[in-house]
Amino acid sequence: MTIPTDYIEGLERGRAVNAELAERYVAHTVLGDPEADALIEELSVFEPDEAFGFLQAGMDQDWDALAGAPPVVEEFFRNLETPPDWVDLEAFQPGVRVFHRHSTVLLAGMLGGVLVEGFSTNIAKSFFITGRLRDQGVRRLQQNNRHMIELFFPGGMNRQGDGWKLSTRVRLVHAQVRRLLAQSEDWDEEAWGVPLSAAHVGFAITAFSARLLKHMNSLGARCSDEERASFLQIWRYSGHLMGIPDSILFQAEEDALELFRIGVLCEPTPSIESVVLANSLVNSAPLVAGITSSDERRNLSAYVYHVSRALIGNDLANQLNFPSEPARFATSFGVLAWFRLNNGWEKVMHRLFPNRARNSDFAKFSQIFDVTNYDEEGITYRLPTHVYAERSEWW
Repeated sequence: MTIPTDYIEGLERGRAVNAELAERYVAHTVLGDPEADALIEELSVFEPDEAFGFLQAGMDQDWDALAGAPPVVEEFFRNLETPPDWVDLEAFQPGVRVFHRHSTVLLAGMLGGVLVEGFSTNIAKSFFITGRLRDQGVRRLQQNNRHMIELFFPGGMNRQGDGWKLSTRVRLVHAQVRRLLAQSEDWDEEAWGVPLSAAHVGFAITAFSARLLKHMNSLGARCSDEERASFLQIWRYSGHLMGIPDSILFQAEEDALELFRIGVLCEPTPSIESVVLANSLVNSAPLVAGITSSDERRNLSAYVYHVSRALIGNDLANQLNFPSEPARFATSFGVLAWFRLNNGWEKVMHRLFPNRARNSDFAKFSQIFDVTNYDEEGITYRLPTHVYAERSEWW
């Protein structure tokens, strides 16, 4: 097994806990996405507008428009037409309800927990080098929210749904960035493995699903077993569309959490890139929310740091150089208890005042779109044209 040098120590840590899974995880750090990588390589000889037109045609099932495209393009999209046997679109409804019932705590768990934990790994390397969070950070985070919303929109994971299309788009973006980084002198494959490897995408999908559910529970969300399983299966299908091989794609909550746990052990300690991106993420929250006042921005960032520290724990927060707790947050009551109390109070008020509940639900639904990116021309399937975001054409 080829072991990137950054993972030698971590592999031994992982082996001590779950040898088979640790070895499988590290083996996937040198694997990309052969099908998508081949597609992007074939399209690289075309002018960007023509290549993007082929991708648009594949997404829209316009097979006639692919007549001038390399055969691999149609083959790629044809292979995605039929879902795997384990996909039950009707069974996604309980998961959709979970998302909309707990959207507030879900977004808090995603921002303060899951994304920060993700950036604590070598996943941060590719984001740091490309500079997308530096050059277009708000747009990038809003696009991430858009993808998540469309996954949990009724019918979003049908073939014509935007959740399906955006999951596949993520796969194509990853393949293009992988190609650009592999050609860059900034990427150290011997130390880090393949850019945006199967291991990292497989790890990320466990964070977005099972790990997010754990954070949501800490913040007061309560879900039935059926709802949890449905929520996870929506993410699992999204992961399949994103090109994660079955060998590293979770099946259920238990193995998703185990993959996350072993992945954390195998990853090196947070790097300077992790520190920069995790802190940038927290400080971007007010901008994503559209807050312009300097004082309000500082107050919200301080509170997000507080929530994040409560979710990820002091050890990781300190490794990421998060600021110490401000005096006004240093209470024995705690942020997680406050979230749970507030969530319980909302449930009581909903039962007592149904009209208020309807208004509140509509307000929360509307607020989701305030932190989301919707381009007027619709979903674009353009891809970055340069490894550095500031030198790339708009996409």
